[in-house]
Amino acid sequence: MIREQSWNNTVAMDVIIELQSRPETTLTVTRGAARLLVDLGYAPLAEVTLPNGRRADLMALGPKGDVLIVEVKSGLEDFRVDRKWGEYAPYCDAFYFAVAPHFPEGVLPEEPGLVVADGFGGAVVREAPLTPLAPARRKALTLAFARLAALRAAGVQAERLSL
Repeated sequence: MIREQSWNNTVAMDVIIELQSRPETTLTVTRGAARLLVDLGYAPLAEVTLPNGRRADLMALGPKGDVLIVEVKSGLEDFRVDRKWGEYAPYCDAFYFAVAPHFPEGVLPEEPGLVVADGFGGAVVREAPLTPLAPARRKALTLAFARLAALRAAGVQAERLSL
């Protein structure tokens, strides 16, 4: 935030740097990544508990039935302590990390896709490799995703996919 003050044709500027907490960064990146997914034609749900007990930050269903999972990393420490992302593969066609613009480059592995997002939107920096789900798994996930979305739309506090 920049604040200007002027006295006798002299302008003084105070620059205030606002640092977000880890939870605020997570919310901001999640919101921006979800907005990007919507812009790309996907229907995202936040905080979806998968059948293996892991919770996806974002799970999205595409217009052709493809399933994406996006894991939000709020910072370097969050990435270093959390190695569960490999356990999402059985439940999606493509996996992405989503990070804030200030996340250090080159730290994340090259296999997953990469989204850079802020509170207003995001951009796909690297496409994720596609690993198509088996048809039976896709059908079960799609039905569970639809049921979860309907329950949430009805005001039910649900987060677990029931296969």
